[in-house]
Amino acid sequence: MEKKRVDDPEVRLRGVFVFLRGMTKIYLMNGLEHTLNLPFIVRRAWPVEPCGLFVQRVVESWELEENKQSGSEPLTTVFTLSSPFAEPSVVGITDGIRGGFDTQPLQMKADYASETASLPPGERILWVAPNARDFANSLMLTVNVEMNRLSVWRYVYAPPPGSSKSARASAPHPTSHHTKRSSMSGNTSAHLRHTNAASDDLRLSPDKTDPRRPGGLSGLAPTLTTTTTMAELMGGNLVGGAISQSQWNLPLNVMLNASGKFDLSSGLNKMALSEQVNLDDVPDPAEEVRLKPLYWAEKLYEEIIPDSATADCDNISVALFDIRWDGKATRALLGICLPAVETLLIYEVARTQSGVLQMHLVSRVPATAISSIIATREQVADLLVLKADGSLSLFIHGTCELPLDVKLPPSPAEGGTTQERRIVGFSHILGSSVSLQLSDGSALRTSFNMDPQDNLVKAALYMLALTVPADTFFALHLSFLRRWSSKGYSCVEEVEFRMLEEALWEVLGLEAAERYGSQDDEESPAWRQLAANESIARFREDPALRGLRLPGSATCDAPFRKPAVKPTAQHAAVLLALHHVAEDRRLSVTTFADVLRLAPLICRLAIIVRPEWADYWKRLCPNAMPIWPPLSMTVLEHVYERMPIWPPDMTAILYGRLYNSDWKVPWSNSFDFAARLELEGCCAFGRVDPLPRTCAMAVLCKTLTDKYWEEKVLDTRSRAVAALQVMDVWQFKPHNLQRLPLGVAAPLREALRTCQLSPGGDWTVSAYRLVGRNDLAEGLTDKPAIADNNGYRSVREFLVSGSCAMQSGIKPITMSYQHPTMGRKTSQRLIEGVYRAVSGDHSKVTGVEYDLDDFTRMRFGQDRRLEDVARMLCSANVHYVRIPTRPEASEADQLRDQQVTVHRVTERILALPLGRAVFTFGSMHTVTKESFAIPKMEYSVRIQPSNILYTTEIMKMPPEYISWGEFHNGVAAGLRISSQAQSIESSWIKFNRPSELTPEHAGFLYALGLTGHLREMLTWHTFGYLTPKHDMTSIGVLLGLAAANVGSSNKHVTKLIAVHTPALLPTPDVDLNVPLITQSAGLMGIGLLYLGTKHRRMAEVCLNQISRRDLYQPDISNEYREAYTISAALACGMILLGKGTSTPADLVIQNRLRLLIHGEPRLVENGKPRRPTFDVNITSPAASVALGLMYLRTERQDVADILAIPTTLEGLNSIQPNFLTVRAMARALIMWDKIAPTKAWLMAQLPQVVVQAMDSRFRGKRVDDAYELAYYNILAGSCLAVGLKYAGSAREEAYSLLVQYWDMFSQLAFANSIAYDHRIKRSALREGLNLISLGMAMVMTGTGEVNCLRRYRYAYGINNPSVRYGCFTATSISIGLLFLGGGRYTLSTSDASIACLIAAFYPRFPQNPADNKAYLQAYRHLWVLAVEPRCLVARDVDSREIVYLPIKVKVKDGNQVGTAQMIAPTLVPEIDKVLSIRVDTPRYWPFYLDIVNFPRHRESLLRSQTLFVKRRTAFLTYMEDPKGSRSLFVRSGSGTGDAATLDFPQATDIKAHPATDLHDFIASSSNDPLFLAFADHLCRDDGEAPEERLFQAYCHAALLDCMLQDKSQTLQSLLTAFHFRVMSPKSAYFTLRLQDLRFAADFYSKVYDRKFSGRSENNPRPPLIRETTLSGALHVLDSKLDAFRETEHFKPFLARYARGEGIPAFPEGSAEWATSRDLSWYLERNSVPASTLLTLLKDLAQKARQECLGTPPPAGTTNAEALELGIKEVAHATGTQMTTAMGSGWTVRSLDEVMAAWSS
Repeated sequence: MEKKRVDDPEVRLRGVFVFLRGMTKIYLMNGLEHTLNLPFIVRRAWPVEPCGLFVQRVVESWELEENKQSGSEPLTTVFTLSSPFAEPSVVGITDGIRGGFDTQPLQMKADYASETASLPPGERILWVAPNARDFANSLMLTVNVEMNRLSVWRYVYAPPPGSSKSARASAPHPTSHHTKRSSMSGNTSAHLRHTNAASDDLRLSPDKTDPRRPGGLSGLAPTLTTTTTMAELMGGNLVGGAISQSQWNLPLNVMLNASGKFDLSSGLNKMALSEQVNLDDVPDPAEEVRLKPLYWAEKLYEEIIPDSATADCDNISVALFDIRWDGKATRALLGICLPAVETLLIYEVARTQSGVLQMHLVSRVPATAISSIIATREQVADLLVLKADGSLSLFIHGTCELPLDVKLPPSPAEGGTTQERRIVGFSHILGSSVSLQLSDGSALRTSFNMDPQDNLVKAALYMLALTVPADTFFALHLSFLRRWSSKGYSCVEEVEFRMLEEALWEVLGLEAAERYGSQDDEESPAWRQLAANESIARFREDPALRGLRLPGSATCDAPFRKPAVKPTAQHAAVLLALHHVAEDRRLSVTTFADVLRLAPLICRLAIIVRPEWADYWKRLCPNAMPIWPPLSMTVLEHVYERMPIWPPDMTAILYGRLYNSDWKVPWSNSFDFAARLELEGCCAFGRVDPLPRTCAMAVLCKTLTDKYWEEKVLDTRSRAVAALQVMDVWQFKPHNLQRLPLGVAAPLREALRTCQLSPGGDWTVSAYRLVGRNDLAEGLTDKPAIADNNGYRSVREFLVSGSCAMQSGIKPITMSYQHPTMGRKTSQRLIEGVYRAVSGDHSKVTGVEYDLDDFTRMRFGQDRRLEDVARMLCSANVHYVRIPTRPEASEADQLRDQQVTVHRVTERILALPLGRAVFTFGSMHTVTKESFAIPKMEYSVRIQPSNILYTTEIMKMPPEYISWGEFHNGVAAGLRISSQAQSIESSWIKFNRPSELTPEHAGFLYALGLTGHLREMLTWHTFGYLTPKHDMTSIGVLLGLAAANVGSSNKHVTKLIAVHTPALLPTPDVDLNVPLITQSAGLMGIGLLYLGTKHRRMAEVCLNQISRRDLYQPDISNEYREAYTISAALACGMILLGKGTSTPADLVIQNRLRLLIHGEPRLVENGKPRRPTFDVNITSPAASVALGLMYLRTERQDVADILAIPTTLEGLNSIQPNFLTVRAMARALIMWDKIAPTKAWLMAQLPQVVVQAMDSRFRGKRVDDAYELAYYNILAGSCLAVGLKYAGSAREEAYSLLVQYWDMFSQLAFANSIAYDHRIKRSALREGLNLISLGMAMVMTGTGEVNCLRRYRYAYGINNPSVRYGCFTATSISIGLLFLGGGRYTLSTSDASIACLIAAFYPRFPQNPADNKAYLQAYRHLWVLAVEPRCLVARDVDSREIVYLPIKVKVKDGNQVGTAQMIAPTLVPEIDKVLSIRVDTPRYWPFYLDIVNFPRHRESLLRSQTLFVKRRTAFLTYMEDPKGSRSLFVRSGSGTGDAATLDFPQATDIKAHPATDLHDFIASSSNDPLFLAFADHLCRDDGEAPEERLFQAYCHAALLDCMLQDKSQTLQSLLTAFHFRVMSPKSAYFTLRLQDLRFAADFYSKVYDRKFSGRSENNPRPPLIRETTLSGALHVLDSKLDAFRETEHFKPFLARYARGEGIPAFPEGSAEWATSRDLSWYLERNSVPASTLLTLLKDLAQKARQECLGTPPPAGTTNAEALELGIKEVAHATGTQMTTAMGSGWTVRSLDEVMAAWSS
């Protein structure tokens, strides 16, 4: 389970409850286990919503007797359990409950919480609704045995408001989980303040308290789980169901011993952990006695039942069924079966408009058992009823009964005979399956699944349920089920649909239609039977089988006859319903086959209701009817006039809306169809929309064309974004878009393309994915970015040959490093890597391994600087040193020289872990469950050229040297673990504990605390580390716990520190036998724990410890007094960090610090000087630092003057020179804003007398040494201040200044001289050089700057006798800072970070590895708290590779705003200074991170520091193609012929194309398998047939076009356009696809440029598909249509159609049959009006000729030509208006042909 740093929001988990006697075991799905003690025996339990369960207890006999004797009211028997951590509560009784549904929130009475009534003890629960899918599932049925009464209740979850516990439960929880260790920068200090203010109870344990814990019931036993922690015992609050003081009202903090008993005997440590009880916090026992209900119930109905039914109440069965919306309201039916009286009571539970539930009795039915099952409807339950005679019935559509005939197998009886069995009950109901309990005691498992599996049948039934009345639909549904059952509920294709068709004819009273062309003759040949089979239709479109000649129909007689009955509204409703179902199926290419199946049924019905509709579907589906019905088949008196002449064509309607924004879509809700025909639908399936595509497309088209929204004019992008939001709300996915036809999807694709090119900053992740911007979606997800090598690695990285790299001699930095040109790792190397990971072989671990190969390769991959640093800082290998031979020296002298050199090298080895900890910080993101490998220190040194190996035994290193070296080594190993690692738990830490505590493990614990992982350690594990009083372990644990809880004021950690720090105890003089060095760590821990809190009490304690009286005189017991003093000062400064003011309280502290800095005045008592109370030589530098931290950034000149540097020689001689370093630094901290990276500012920090003296010194004059020492120390302190201010900035001015002084100091520091005064100056110079090195490293942290590295490498190599351990320490840390975390981190400059950096780089360096007298070496690692991940990494979202990326960062520094151009990966300024980040490069998709205005962008940057980018397909990365010369634009040249190939495909030579190596380019630039497979299989020039070569040329051009414009989503559309171009008119889908092609062509030619291109906003963009590509495909088909016009039978058939004479059926395969079929193509392509309209227009034209020709004007005309032209225009306009068509409507050429046919 993931451990959170803050209380998690409440989550619901499923679990299993096991009730034992007085105990409950709870097993949750996440693996947790809880034990709950109950003061009663559970009779039965029921799960309830939204959480918990109802529990009914057993009423004991002694309780009844007691109540009888006392006459008291018995206790309630029903309780609720809502949480494993909560005590049981009662169920309250109230009334007036409203709402509580999805559309209406819960409303209770204002005073409902004051209700005292609970569920009566006489009520016994029989049934609780099982689910909570709708309102009816919040019901409960109880029985009162004494009163023979059944009661139905409605229950709701409504915790009482106002109480503190409920207030905590309702308080919003933080949604963002902070990492274990983030930087101490400004963006996290707010979190620290929030944590400190919001909760003073940050536990060591990861377990969280339950904010919903209700008041406990007096007398209930507590529960103690295995997750109870010592921290909770210490605080007096046992979490997780354990003892709570507020629950038990105990006035003492109690402890449990190992046996689980109370242990009031406490040692010194336990006494220190106790705390005073605030009696105001003790709750009133009277308030705790009464349980506060969480669930409330309201009685809905009650029924008195017979005595026999009450006696048999255990067998009463209850079922909820038919829960649905009935067209007016949402209601459900509740069945209660009383088997004792064989009666079924059916009630209706309905919801009123006000949200109140009402209940009434519907009917009484004889029955003995009932059950709710899913039988005939997928989402609505039916009622399975068992009659007294053992028969079964199904109540569907409410109370409509459907008898069931179940054949039971006979059971064998004794003697070999059989006996009849009957059903006596039900059990184990799941979905549609049920176990039938038989009379002989056996059970039969069966399923009553009668829900159609054919999606078309489902859609038709859903639509018919909304349009026809209830009785009609029930008759239809019943007829369908009976017919389907006769087929054995077969799911074979067409069976279900055929049964629905027959049921429709039966219900509508029409003659069943003969299936045209069917062959039922059993003796017919097998070939003819196969041709007549329904399954053959699936293969008719297969190109391989298209050449087969199937047998034609044996008859030519038309199966259509003149309708004999007049249609009714129900006939019209059925036609309307089926038509819209078919139209909805037209909006998906995957359901085109359903259109072909449904069209014949529609046509046959339309002949009766509205013949024009049959004409419409005959055009779209030529095989829907074998004839074109003549006008003589239509009985005008029978035509249903309320239906429109031409059916609504959804594609034309959608196009009309796109074309004309002012045109209102003639579309209403599918739930209103019945009302249009004055009918009332039954809504048998509830509120299920059977037309999802139609509704969605209507809304989207309206959204895409709306001109205004809230009186604002919408532009192209605004409309596109609105449509995107609609699709996102509907959870529209890319695969839904792929299923839409080409034309219908075109406007949506163009809208998404607009959004893709110009994405918003506040969209959802799913919206970004929908538009294809996975880069933005990935960047805004909550999951952390991939930072290690466990993610996807591209194929190219592994497949590229490594011969070139091997020849170049490139070697890896570590064994896991891979250069991009080195190829794959060998199996041996992989095995070795796995062995090192799992074996725990410490000898194989060096400590400098990096698990960030891809990052380091991009960050420092151009040279071997990272490898060089790893070599220098590695302390696990034997070190080599070359000593020049001196022939004149004796052997003894040479041996002495070697030993001195080896000693210095060994000291350097001991200092290396300090730098390695910085270098490898956070490089390990995952840890195994095995023991953590800490690399062993290798102290052996090999001398060259003599090849002598010096080991530790030879050198006889002091053990304390080795101990502190191992301590730092453990810290370095622990800091390798990233703060983001998730598997660090207390058990893992305990598992890694050695049998005996070691310095190495102490450092490891300290490192875990610095990274925040030590918060996972349970308290008793903490005691296990502190009890042995191992000094280093105590230091590591105390500092680690404080660092893990920095700034939180955690009281538990404070108690632990107080036990080891007498100053924090009420009696500071008590001797705890704690070493002073441990007390120093405790004081520093207090400073970290109360960092920036201005905790007055803790500040005063630390202030007093600066001048602790018993440390005045040095002795053997206080050798660490100086370290203790500086620890107290640093802690005091941290607590008051930057909070210094002029208030009296602060002035008292300021005056005290002034006294500690300058010393006490010299007073004389009794003629003798009074003895000072403190040693100013110790307190002065410490107090100076404390004063500087307290007034950090305050710009208080008066405070800075306290730290004034003496300006006279006498004054300089009266102060230690190294004190000047601290004062200069502290003054600069106070006057922070005045620090400038200039030489002038540095010189201004020097007294004028020192400047003048040094000028003389540089001119060769001799000056006093005090001036020179002051000069060096003040400069060093000032340089350190510059480094602090510009830490992590890589500012050039600061870097140049520090480099200049580093060079100057290094020249003087490494000079050899044996004079004593020169040695003093050299020591000062080296101390200053150390500080300048650290300052320069702080400025350039994480940059890996080569010039800095050269200087540090030079200092690293100096090991002469005069160089001490402190120099090695500073150099090692400086090298590590330069490559902090491998270049992924840098330093922050927040107040907290500055304090931690001062503590870590305090200007006092040790003389040897065990020197802790003046400064505790463990503080050197506090830089971790100032680390900030600010390396911005660009990662390809597809390949997960880190890439080079030019970015533009807008930064605000003070009042100045500027834009910096950088190349990621790179370090960026602090997040508070960054305003925005823009990616604007032609190789990657652009985007803009607005850090200021969009909190999501800021959170994303803080979370991962990763920019996910999406590379354009036409380009390579900057690493592979730095100059862009290998892009696809360059390879393809101008590419002018590609567009022509798409518009007019022709078989060209692909090899002659400039981009002929397209496949090679894709293989090297893209990991998209679509492009790779497409180029490999479809773009090759190996076609044999001309058609194949033509297709390959087209695919080559299409792929090139998609890659150049980066529109991979268009590739399938271009292939579809090519398919339209070459599709055969003989295909059954030809006309449907033709309509789709027309839609797309008209959209791009007439709509796109005006409304989707952005041209109206002067921001045009090219379309995804060129209009010429679609019009070219349409032109090819029109050419084929022109050929059809020239056929023999075309004009005669057109004439018959135009005159309304109809076209009869012809034998399949004949020329006449082909012409009749292709006539659909002609009519649809030219938008010719229906035959009835043409006949009407013909009569009107003849009448106009007769009346107008020859009649004088104005009533007539003599110009026959003008008359014909007028008739033609009128006919064209009338025909177009009366036909829903796209584009320009009825074509003029077709009009001429029709008019010619009229006169033929």
